[in-house]
Formats: sequence, C-alpha cells, structure tokens
Amino acid sequence: MKYLSPRTKPARQGGDSGGAGSRLTDKAGLDRLFDALRASGRTLIGPTVSEGAIVYAEIRGTGDLPEGVGDAQGPGKYRLTRRKDASLFGFVVGPHSWKRFLFPPELRLLSARKVGRSWSFAAEPPPLQRYAFLGVRACELAAILIQDRVFLAGSHIDPAYEALRHGAFIIAVDCTQSGENCFCASMGTGPKAQAGHDLCLTELLDEGSPRYLIEAGTSRGKQVLDGLRFPSAGKALLSQAEEAMAACAAGMRKAMPAQDLRELLNSNLEHPRWAETAQRCLSCANCTMACPTCFCSTVEETGDLLGEHAERWRRWDSCFTNDFSTLHGGSVRPNTRSKYRQWLTHKLSAWHDQFASSGCTGCGRCITWCPAGIDLIEEVRALGSPVLEGRSSSNPEEGRALKSPVPGERSEETHEKNP
Repeated sequence: MKYLSPRTKPARQGGDSGGAGSRLTDKAGLDRLFDALRASGRTLIGPTVSEGAIVYAEIRGTGDLPEGVGDAQGPGKYRLTRRKDASLFGFVVGPHSWKRFLFPPELRLLSARKVGRSWSFAAEPPPLQRYAFLGVRACELAAILIQDRVFLAGSHIDPAYEALRHGAFIIAVDCTQSGENCFCASMGTGPKAQAGHDLCLTELLDEGSPRYLIEAGTSRGKQVLDGLRFPSAGKALLSQAEEAMAACAAGMRKAMPAQDLRELLNSNLEHPRWAETAQRCLSCANCTMACPTCFCSTVEETGDLLGEHAERWRRWDSCFTNDFSTLHGGSVRPNTRSKYRQWLTHKLSAWHDQFASSGCTGCGRCITWCPAGIDLIEEVRALGSPVLEGRSSSNPEEGRALKSPVPGERSEETHEKNP
C-alpha cells in the first residue's frame, strides 16, 4: 500500500480527454453498483439517519440513504433539515467518522484461560470483515490516509487495522456544498477527493432527479466500474461538477490561518488564552471522539469472578482524561488548561514531527460537537494576537499553572512529549 500525504493530488480518471474515463449514472445505477459490491462479499456501510443525525451504518441500497435530508451546523450546534430536492448526499459530515470501522472503539487483543495449574493464551486473530464505504468525503479520505501512517507506515504495524484497511473498498463523494464549520479548502484536503478512493461520485442536481458522475481512482475501482457498463459522461458535465466544487470551496466561511502553526503554537505555550479557554472547556473528550484522526487508546484487562478466564481489550481513550496522562507521580496534565493545550499543539504542531502532516483535515467535527462551542480556528487566531499588557484571567487554574515551580517540584507547564 502506498501512503500519501493528504495534499497529494494524483490525476483523476478522465483528465483532459473530455471525460472518457468518467461515467454517468442515476439512482438505479447506484443500486446496481451496491449489489455488485455486496455480491463480492463486502458489507456496505453508508450514511443513514438515526437519532436525529447522519450516522454511518450498514445499508442495502439507495432506499436506506437520507434522501432529501440536509443539515445545519455551527459551534456546538447540529440539526437535520429538509431539502427541496431528492439529493442523496445533501449534507456534510455527522458525528461519526470512518475511524470507528477501521480503528474500532473496542477491540479484544488477547484471551487467557486457566488450564490446570497453568494458563493458555490466545491472541485475537485479525478481523475478517470486508467493508465497502459509501459517501466518504475528501476530508475523511485525508483522515484515513493520516491514520494509515499512524498504524501502517512505522516499524510496528497494527494487524487489526491492516486487515480492515486492506479489505475496505472506498467510494468517495465530492462535496458541492459546505457547512458552516467546514474548512477543508484551507487545509488542502477538499472539497474534491484527491487520493485514497476506489471510486468517486459527484452528485449533479440540475434536473428533477439527481445524476451521478462516477470515476475510478484505482485499478480495482476501474474493474468494478467497467463491469457496470455505465455510459460515458460528457465534458460539459465534468465542467459543471468542477464549477460546483469550486463554488463550494469559495463559499466556506472558515479558514485556518495561513501561517506557520508549529511556530505559532510552540512560541505561545504560556499565552493567557489557554486559561481563558479552560474556563469554557468541559474536558468531555467529545472533540477527540469525533475527530477522524485522533488515535489515543488504552489497554484494559478483565477477569471473571472465578479467576479462570481473562481478556485484554484495547479501547479508545483521550488526552482529556485524567488517567491518560497519569505516570508514577500522578497526572502530568492535571488541569483543563494543560489538557486542551496538549490536544491543540499535538494536532496542529507536533503531528508534523511525528507524521509529516497536520493532524487536522478541516472537517469541523470538533467545533460542531463541542458542547461549549469552542472553535479551534478562533483559538489559533487568538494565540496569534498580541497579549495586552496586564491581561489576566480569573481562572484559578492559571495561577497555579503559571507559578514558578519550587526546587524539585514538577512544573505543570513542562511541554510534555506528545503521545
């Protein structure tokens, strides 16, 4: 497998050939595609409506998709809306990401059973699920490529992630509209799918019933597409799709500041803004759970009451929990100020050192699903603003965090090594 930067932009099928590699289909054609993928032994996962949100779940056909459903988002706000058309993809991202399928929230690693006076250990075999993901947005593709580098590109490969990732068939959907919290254009990750997909759809809504441009991004995607024998798309439709995506990018209300974020964050570790944000932050970890790239986890061992069976499980964790940063002498990040600073500096700064890219793809989930409505873009801008003389915070945590440590005492403001 080739590991690409989210900013890599390989040539898409069709190119300058007038759309010779691009096909056109409709809703019935999509059902034929879905049937072909399920016939190959894959479980089809796509967007559905559940409990008032767009969530990814198993589907069988277009009848399970959120037809005519849109969404409205803002900092700490989310609701579904009713569109005036029959769009199947007329919304942006919801609370779930594809991370939950490739890097499951819970995964058993090991089982142990007592046999006489000894123990028998059995490692969990790699999962056998073969997924087909439908509706993967450009920012989400970039996130998957980032997690590829986390779990597959180093010297230690995660066998469960490797099995699930290699078995996944990805159908991307280009974005032709943006939400209030989207900023993928400023991160170089969207709104057009760039890499990592097998097929890519672009929904066209110029007529009564939606039509779909479909292009192959890999050889196995091309094989599936060729087998369906969809008609070729004309150059005019390709131009229409490109114009829609350009309008989507131009219409984004948010943009990450165009500056060296590593330098900005590393030179402002004592900025008063950290304490001000800590007064609003609940340390609930919603941002890390919703983020498609966060990968922190913990390992727990459980046993039965008879002491004859034990299991080892990996579960999602967060840098906002107390136990996550607990060492032999206690937590090295004991307050909300230090936890939020760890998350933001790791995501936008130290991630470059570890994985050669930002840890943010501009999906906006951390803004939408923060119950306090904290906007990381506004936080970055505030950190880049000059500090007014005499500025202080009423947050009692700040006073403790900024005091000079006594000899032999660990300072809370030591810039910890990122996980």
